Amino acid sequence: MELTTVADDLVVIHDGSEVHRHDGLAPDREYRFSDMTARTLPRPPGELLVRIATVNDVHFGETECGRIDDHAEGPIMRSKPGDDPYPEVMNRAAADEMAAADVDAVVVKGDLSTDGLDHEWEAFEACYREPFGDRLHVVRGNHDAYHGQTRYAGDRWIDLPGLTIGLLDTVIPTETTGGLRREQLDAADAQIARRDERVLLMGHHQQWIAKHSETGRSDDYFGLHPDASDALDELCARRSNVIGYTAGHTHRHRVRPMTRAGVPSVEVGCVKDFPGTWAEYRVYEGGVMQVVHRMSSPASLEWSERCRFLYSDFGVDYETYALGTLAERCFVFPDRTSA
Repeated sequence: MELTTVADDLVVIHDGSEVHRHDGLAPDREYRFSDMTARTLPRPPGELLVRIATVNDVHFGETECGRIDDHAEGPIMRSKPGDDPYPEVMNRAAADEMAAADVDAVVVKGDLSTDGLDHEWEAFEACYREPFGDRLHVVRGNHDAYHGQTRYAGDRWIDLPGLTIGLLDTVIPTETTGGLRREQLDAADAQIARRDERVLLMGHHQQWIAKHSETGRSDDYFGLHPDASDALDELCARRSNVIGYTAGHTHRHRVRPMTRAGVPSVEVGCVKDFPGTWAEYRVYEGGVMQVVHRMSSPASLEWSERCRFLYSDFGVDYETYALGTLAERCFVFPDRTSA
């Protein structure tokens, strides 16, 4: 049994293919479910203003899950003969759950496709544009620009009640490593400076943070280039209305504090395999909460359960890596605006 989600009013426990959802709970209170104890999140002060959903690493067009380059090791998972392609299964489940939640905005943080092919983007649009229309906001990831493509390029600023989302294009075309140009950072600084409300920055590539990094400073860092990462930290330190940065790319759930700003640098797991998640941001007058949901349709759970042990031939504990801790999935952002 896994305690997968807590919110201010919700606890979700997964037991294989069984889902136990407990709604209508009181905030900041301990509950016992069978032999498991869970505490709901404290609710930020004031009214609930808006709810935002986000996904990343949806990878339409992918047919082999767990493959690394040309290595035969894995395990390498594929859809069963006659089944729908697994990206279709997982993304349909995510879109259905977000639509049922009636969120006010949906943000997709890159890697919409496997290789930036037209039919992959068409599949993405069919899954997400139809149910969400103008509520959908998209930026590209490295997989969308390996051949220099420019679709979904550029920053976007999404003004919502109580929160602005700064959706940053971190892609360096043809490269895996991400970046932020000086003029891009200056423009972001100007956007943030003219807003009084909280700002949550989002992008595809996760931030390099020296004291939390498994690797040294490198020009080919698998994420946001160290120079750009430091500049992002400096921007967040300078603007106290920025509450954090949230990314994808790593297919894991993780939270680390930025070195100078101290605000959370967040990674949200992928849609396409284990544990198969989307993240919700509940914006209250007095703060913002992140709640990660594991997709729970029978088909999505069947696939994500098959993917628990990806990369085990390489000695990777993918189950622990991808799921992260409950505190890294569900939490309230520290509030700097009242400091």
